[in-house]
Amino acid sequence: MNQQNTAPIGAYIKIARPDHWVKNVFIMPGLVLALILIRMPDEWGSFIIKLAAGFFATCFIASANYVINEWLDAEFDKYHPTKKNRPVVSQNMKFSLVMAEYAVCIVLGLLLSIAVNIPFLLTELWLLVMGVLYNVKPIRTKDIVYLDVLSESINNMIRLLLGWFIVCEDVYPPSSILVGYWMAGAFLMAVKRYAEYRMINNPSLAGSYRKSFATYTEASLLCSSFFYALCATFLIGIFLLKYRIEYIVAIPVLFLLFCYYLYIAHKPDSAAQKPEKLFREKKLMILVGVLVVLFALLTVIDIPIMKMWETAFFIPTRK
Repeated sequence: MNQQNTAPIGAYIKIARPDHWVKNVFIMPGLVLALILIRMPDEWGSFIIKLAAGFFATCFIASANYVINEWLDAEFDKYHPTKKNRPVVSQNMKFSLVMAEYAVCIVLGLLLSIAVNIPFLLTELWLLVMGVLYNVKPIRTKDIVYLDVLSESINNMIRLLLGWFIVCEDVYPPSSILVGYWMAGAFLMAVKRYAEYRMINNPSLAGSYRKSFATYTEASLLCSSFFYALCATFLIGIFLLKYRIEYIVAIPVLFLLFCYYLYIAHKPDSAAQKPEKLFREKKLMILVGVLVVLFALLTVIDIPIMKMWETAFFIPTRK
């Protein structure tokens, strides 16, 4: 670290990554599912307040996780071509101020969570604990091959639960969509690792930056992302068959979205490495938009001919 000058306040704001708050839109699918499957709010005014409190609570808890991530990763980020320019690596940041920022983010996140409900608060605590397990020794799951992807991507499932609990606190979402959402997040994370590994293009340097990269190869990362994609689409398919058969019409677009995301990973300085920059990928955003519109339409439009797939067929047992 540079010991010559004290880091400005902007550096402390930067390590909280407010530009990454856009990722918290991942609470929206859980919220929408609860609205469709369980109930609509009785009072929209109070619902909007709860939604705002829930969103910013998630932002602050996520920022707390980012703060310790940046501080504890400094010794490794110096080996990364671009992350070596992060404030904790390149500037003289004080540990006491970083920990104070971490505590403030936690307090703000939990206070806002209480305004939503108790299940939401407990789920935010789960998100906070996952940040500790992921970043802090002796566990530090980000250093363990495959567990690094699975432990970080479970935050997607947690965000789905957070969105769900904003609407409904006494019923849980179906396990198929919960685990499917987790596996979809694992696919995104494995592809991110794949893009990073390709960009560094030096196995020894990659292992210095991220310990799990000492074990990974391009092939293993690519194959694991394919495995997660299969798990995600299988589980999401189960959910669609059980709860709304018409959604199957949108499945080809979902498959195309998975494929195009993998295609993006092969671009130089791929946006797959920085998910908060994905909005710059116009074709990807078009696919996302088409998928959202399709799901919205298929939520309210019945397709009678598809009801035949809901019929259960049983083979009689022999006596």
